[in-house]
Amino acid sequence: MMNVMDCLDKAGGRTEHHIHHDCLGRVKPMVTDDEFRSLMAGVCAPVTVVTTADADGPAGSTVSAFASLSLHPPLISVAFDQGSSLLGRIQGAGRFGVNILAHGQEDVAVLFARRGVDRFAAVRWQFENDLPRLCAASGWAACELYNDVEAGDHRLLFGLITQARRSDAAPLVYADQTYGTHSRFAVRSPRPITDQIAAFMR
Repeated sequence: MMNVMDCLDKAGGRTEHHIHHDCLGRVKPMVTDDEFRSLMAGVCAPVTVVTTADADGPAGSTVSAFASLSLHPPLISVAFDQGSSLLGRIQGAGRFGVNILAHGQEDVAVLFARRGVDRFAAVRWQFENDLPRLCAASGWAACELYNDVEAGDHRLLFGLITQARRSDAAPLVYADQTYGTHSRFAVRSPRPITDQIAAFMR
């Protein structure tokens, strides 16, 4: 059976360009760009601002391609377009921070997705572990660059977490061009963990 990656059409300017062969040698079309985008638009994704710092100062960008990867060692993954300027700065610095935005920080997500603006001038932030940490984020991870692999038109960075912090703030999520949060986060009034354990034992 031919490998899917061996069948990718490398030519540009196409819509339906992914094909592979099944075990009988028949050509089977894969999804179109629009079908893939539509599918992924319906996936509820976390919203983060990934940051780094070097001799040119702080840098950061909004990233939703963020996921837990491994517990031992503690690894996360983030993905960047091959042409991302932040990607090159992270590769050079060898470390990066992940700010997991909180519900209500939609303006921060939009700010760090814009081009041609001084992103850090418009938000409260501080250096932590020599990395830019945004104030009021619901979570924070300081990472060493553990690995860096090509993944189609993106590069996938694996981060080894050296520091992790989390607040009680509900996380910001994004799907179908809409920001929000988990419905139960929005209305919850957290009980002490001892009360939750007692409830499970009944």
